[in-house]
Amino acid sequence: MKLGLRLPQRLGVDLRRDVVTAARTAEEAGYDSLWTYERLLFPVSPLEPYAPPNVPWPEGSRQAADPLAVLTAAAAVTEKVRLGTSVLVAPLHGPVQLAKELATIDQLSGGRVIAGLATGWSSDEFHAAGVRRGDRGRHLDETLDVFDAVWGPDPVSFHGTRAVIDNAFVLPKPVGKIPVMLGGGGANLGRETSTAAVRRVARRADGWLPLLTTPGPAGAAGLRASWDRIRELATGYGRDASRMELVVVGNVTFTDSPQGPDRAAFVGTLDQILEDVHTAEEAGADELIIDLNLHDWFENTGQMLDAAVELHDRAVA
Repeated sequence: MKLGLRLPQRLGVDLRRDVVTAARTAEEAGYDSLWTYERLLFPVSPLEPYAPPNVPWPEGSRQAADPLAVLTAAAAVTEKVRLGTSVLVAPLHGPVQLAKELATIDQLSGGRVIAGLATGWSSDEFHAAGVRRGDRGRHLDETLDVFDAVWGPDPVSFHGTRAVIDNAFVLPKPVGKIPVMLGGGGANLGRETSTAAVRRVARRADGWLPLLTTPGPAGAAGLRASWDRIRELATGYGRDASRMELVVVGNVTFTDSPQGPDRAAFVGTLDQILEDVHTAEEAGADELIIDLNLHDWFENTGQMLDAAVELHDRAVA
């Protein structure tokens, strides 16, 4: 299983220095990939909780720097690591502009981009972007259609509800095929579940980006069952499911003392976090993204990177 690291984007980060330092440090430490995430804004009185049923929005991090700008900075100072978004909220972006931005970063990086997308869920963000929450699934589908068209041969023609291209050249193209991965759908689907999000992953995506929330054997079994279900559906659509990737996201919060049996995955001591790394591997993950952005314990990016390097070294050992 490969390991990836989310780059620092949160409040208190010196964007001019910390992003490139983190990118270089992670590549030198042996991380296989670097990732960014998207939060357009942090509402004071949000319309929805940060996570169901009533998890509040994080108070210590009310900034998420633009994910594509951060990824571009990382591309300029690295040579080998893959560069992914986990995830971009597709309805917040014009689909043609997004396709062009991703293709440009792919060219700048020599073909290392992974496009991770999701529908999003925050009504506050949708209002700010001028889109309706009820249209988010349709917007994601059209974004995927635009990628297929714009990243294909020129001249391009496309007619959708948000984008119309009439026989035009749209350049640059990606270096090769940009893998498109999708989040959403939950991590405990069960064989009877066939939601729109799950079907979209199976039908359209090159991989799935779920959160691991349950530690131990139960978490591994649930995630593996969900992934098996997605690949089963993909095969039914006539796709080669063996070519799809499972890239799991771990939102890490270190604690000074061991947490009890009811803890969430990736919350606990370093030893407990390492157990969760093993859980992701047992679930069949091809890659695990370590995210330290929401951890209020870190005083600065240097301290965060020390923890990231130690976690990587211990996990590899």
